[in-house]
Amino acid sequence: MEAPGVDGWAAFKVASTVTNFSGYGMGSYSFFNQGVNIYAANAFEVPANLPASSLHDLLTIFLNASSGSGGILNVINNTGGSSTAANPSVPVTVVSYP
Repeated sequence: MEAPGVDGWAAFKVASTVTNFSGYGMGSYSFFNQGVNIYAANAFEVPANLPASSLHDLLTIFLNASSGSGGILNVINNTGGSSTAANPSVPVTVVSYP
């Protein structure tokens, strides 16, 4: 766990001390095939104080629908839908953040 009460680790994390960051077309894929429900709370984590529209076109997607389990619960900072076995091979997107 990344922190108490936070499942897993973000695939991409911007340090809390960063005040300016731009990201375009970023994706995170989950492939958990160990038969155990492994979850990550967020695919991406960034500081809350980034300027508006710092990130564009983010996505997560769950792979291995036949035997996978777990998944990613949010695209970024508790925002956006989840990509799990319930919606395999379907991109879950956030167009702009924050």
